[in-house]
Amino acid sequence: MHAPLYSAQKNAHRPSRVPYYPSEDEKLRATTLTRRRGGNCPNTLEVLQQLISHERDPPKISLCAVLPSRDAPGTGLIKSSLGPSVDLGTCIYREDHSEPASSYIIKSEGKDSRTIVNYNELPEMTLEEFIAVVDGLDVKPTWCHFEGRMPDVTLQCINHLRTNHSDTRVSIEVEKPGREGLEELAKAADVVFFSKTWVQARGWLHYDPFISEQTQCYPQASLLCCTWGSEGACAFQKEPCCIGKTNAFYVEDTKVMDTIGAGDTFTAGVLYMLVCHPEATLQQKLRFANELAGRKVVQEGFGGLGEKMASRFEDLVEARSGSDS
Repeated sequence: MHAPLYSAQKNAHRPSRVPYYPSEDEKLRATTLTRRRGGNCPNTLEVLQQLISHERDPPKISLCAVLPSRDAPGTGLIKSSLGPSVDLGTCIYREDHSEPASSYIIKSEGKDSRTIVNYNELPEMTLEEFIAVVDGLDVKPTWCHFEGRMPDVTLQCINHLRTNHSDTRVSIEVEKPGREGLEELAKAADVVFFSKTWVQARGWLHYDPFISEQTQCYPQASLLCCTWGSEGACAFQKEPCCIGKTNAFYVEDTKVMDTIGAGDTFTAGVLYMLVCHPEATLQQKLRFANELAGRKVVQEGFGGLGEKMASRFEDLVEARSGSDS
């Protein structure tokens, strides 16, 4: 099985913690400074690779992202962070650039808030580049996941998949409230992940009425998901028709450490269940993804999340054995 996830951008995150957010022209010493690979799809892939490693026959996963030159230090960081189980041969390298797209994150310990400054000089992926990658795969893709960047180009990429790879399922993130064209992407996808900020920007105060009223708006979609931070998540499944809800998962005797990438982690959990355990109920898929995201926010980064879900893998194997018998 080949289940590549495609991304239009790759970020290197450089989070720093400060006692409080500095005022203009102020000099302030950071308490911690770290550099790690970011980007929505790469974050999802980092978690997904940990999950599928527990499968007897794990699917092959690939990343299609715009990166700087192959020998750039930033490219090396990205490769090492994802590991050998993620194929980066499908990436698009800009050999005349040395820096990846970057995000500089300042986290205020006093107010538990964060400020993000993005920088990207890499030319974005084109439709022609995407076509060359997806049509050149040795094994046809069974699933493609998009970040929801460059909606016009992304929609053309999805249309190409529908025409030339009709068996490939497509999922999309609908995250940024001010980004035009996301509604059209959502209508073209099989699985849609809505962010809380996107839903709130359209006047919805909670995921309950939003999900209930969206069931007729996306005829192509078999699954609509909406995350709501500390209030959990909700999803609508077309067949069998049902709505699932789950509360946020809390790890005892811990506190929230790092929410960066929590949504990407939830996405990884849902995609893992859809690809590797399609027989699971909607409620089981939601609970798995929500627990995964809950375990992520009480640690820095994504390391070791697969191991922390070990008991859940055992439950899934038992459930599958029961359904097979």
